[in-house]
Amino acid sequence: MSASTDLFARAQRLIPGGVNSPVRAFRSVGGAPFFVKSAQGATLTTADDRALIDFVCTWGPAIHGHNHPVIKAAIAAALEHGTSFGTPNPYEVEMAELIVRFFPSIHKVRMCNSGTEATMSAIRLARGFTKRDKIIKFAGCYHGHSDSLLIKAGSGALTHGNPDSAGVPASFARETIVLPYNDVAALEAAFTANPGQIASVILEPYCGNVGFIMPDAGYLQAVRDVTARHGALLIFDEVMTGFRLARGGVQELEAITPDLTTLGKIIGGGLPVGAFGGRADIMDCLAPRGPVYQAGTLSGNPLAMAAGIASLRLLDELDPYARLDALGARLRDAVKSAAEAKGLPVQVPQRGSMFSIFFNAAPVRDYTTAVQSDAALFKRFFFGCLNDGVYLAPSAYEAGFLSTAHEGSAIDRACEVFTRNLQKL
Repeated sequence: MSASTDLFARAQRLIPGGVNSPVRAFRSVGGAPFFVKSAQGATLTTADDRALIDFVCTWGPAIHGHNHPVIKAAIAAALEHGTSFGTPNPYEVEMAELIVRFFPSIHKVRMCNSGTEATMSAIRLARGFTKRDKIIKFAGCYHGHSDSLLIKAGSGALTHGNPDSAGVPASFARETIVLPYNDVAALEAAFTANPGQIASVILEPYCGNVGFIMPDAGYLQAVRDVTARHGALLIFDEVMTGFRLARGGVQELEAITPDLTTLGKIIGGGLPVGAFGGRADIMDCLAPRGPVYQAGTLSGNPLAMAAGIASLRLLDELDPYARLDALGARLRDAVKSAAEAKGLPVQVPQRGSMFSIFFNAAPVRDYTTAVQSDAALFKRFFFGCLNDGVYLAPSAYEAGFLSTAHEGSAIDRACEVFTRNLQKL
């Protein structure tokens, strides 16, 4: 019995499904998950001592690769002073200064402990500020597992074929309007049908939880215009894309100014973290200044803040975005070239260090077209790559991620593996 097999058997006796986050269970692709004992650069080392080139990057945070020495040193230095204080600390002030500097739309920011907590809090704040109850989200966009947002979600909910979670009261679901992404007419119609009732529109400006999907030209500006016209707040969920695609996220790339932004992943340098911020008049509605309550014992944790500050400083100093885009383009072109030579229908949307591989003849632009992709073909491709030492997300509906550590031999090897396994399909 392998070490991973033994660990999974033990885990299943004590942990629901044997995992602490559903997509890790491999049910979308079949088989059992492997367990990882260490990670360095672009490589995971499994409990069975297999080395895997990693394109999951801990679902986004590892933009500098795993176990980066600068981030590791920052955590060690912070650890000398303690693990948690339960009081304000200097790190959280520096983190706030960095976020506000990189995101012009954010005038004030509140730290929390996860992306789920950030989006949940941003929705509550939007409702409290506008004194309206309804929100709009988009099919396939995942904003964490809070009740108001786990409706037609992507990511693990989609992977497991159960987009609407049990345990979400129908009364909560009625306050959430779900629309197709990239459909301006549907957005306009929703506001017309619910005059003066919609508090906010929340979206991943570039979708990452139903695979990686880009907006149509002009779509994000149209969403901004519609929300402004109707007095609703626009929330950009940049938990995945913030700092990963540009220092100022998608809103920098697209020159769109949302009212609120949610962040996570990279600002923790690999440790648990989240944040939400935006216009000062909205943020000042939060307790203790305002009536909207939000709290967290570990918010602004010194270890997470130290790791995140180191990660953001590296991005500022190294400005790796052109290099990451070149890596992404090379991967994209290798997959498309090999698929076309084999006559396989494939779409490889890519921007910067994010990408997806959809086995689909048509461009993927929303939830409906994403789920029309050939998941069985992806499963065969996934396991072929895994057997050859390359790890993609174990779902046909997840974005892939690159890091600066993929430069050189890792990207060379990965392109070879992708090409070979596409030729086998």
